[in-house]
Amino acid sequence: MDIFAHHAQAALMMLVMTGTVFGVLALLVKRQAIGAALKRVRGEFTTNLGLLLFNLVLIAPLFALPEGLIRDRIVAIPALGSFWDTVSEPAVLVIAILVYDFVVYWRHRAEHHPLLWPIHATHHADTALHWLSVQRKHPLSKLLGALVDVWLLLLLGFPEWAIAGANFLRSWWAFFIHADVPWTLGIFGKVLISPAAHRLHHIRDEALMGSNYGNTVTLWDKLFGTYVDPAPYLNCETGIAEGTRGFLGELGRPFEKRYWKREADPAIETEATT
Repeated sequence: MDIFAHHAQAALMMLVMTGTVFGVLALLVKRQAIGAALKRVRGEFTTNLGLLLFNLVLIAPLFALPEGLIRDRIVAIPALGSFWDTVSEPAVLVIAILVYDFVVYWRHRAEHHPLLWPIHATHHADTALHWLSVQRKHPLSKLLGALVDVWLLLLLGFPEWAIAGANFLRSWWAFFIHADVPWTLGIFGKVLISPAAHRLHHIRDEALMGSNYGNTVTLWDKLFGTYVDPAPYLNCETGIAEGTRGFLGELGRPFEKRYWKREADPAIETEATT
């Protein structure tokens, strides 16, 4: 039971920290409109909070075993272990972030394939995108990320501090890009995924949903042809054809017959081609 208590404490601390930061941000940006904004996100915020607690407190401890097995079986390339000691720490951290984002880019892009879309659809279901939307994930999607996202960092022999640092920065940036702010970040948005760029990824238009898969940097989207300038789509409508659900509805979403019937749903076919 101690491991569940530990995860509960960590989840509470994360909620307090992120809630304070993005609560203040919302007050500064929304001002008089803050009441309407809170009313708009209330229902989906509750669903997202439920999924966060379910995933991080009840399910995450169960991920420890398979995640540990994966880590134990990935042997770093011997020559690279000592190589990172010759590189400056800031450079190691930047490279780690780029490598991390490379894997996340392809994992995320794969989740838009019809085979994995049923476990990823939950994340796209918010019609009122906000900072906690980042935690609107089905447990199977969380498990996939836990098993996949750091394997290349381990294989390349990055030091643990660099992996932890890249994960920390990526996590905070993920909260930021889900915030309900129409920011393109100006010239910095050419290099970094902005809230506006990621909102475009959540757009209700399935044709444009297949863009801006990166979490932190625009590099991989630009290199592989999936980057779209968000400037013409600020404050776009978000959500999916299947609609938003409550907590139990989202847990059951991937197991609905509509996802597995022989002839694919037109909406899913459209998403699969993006």
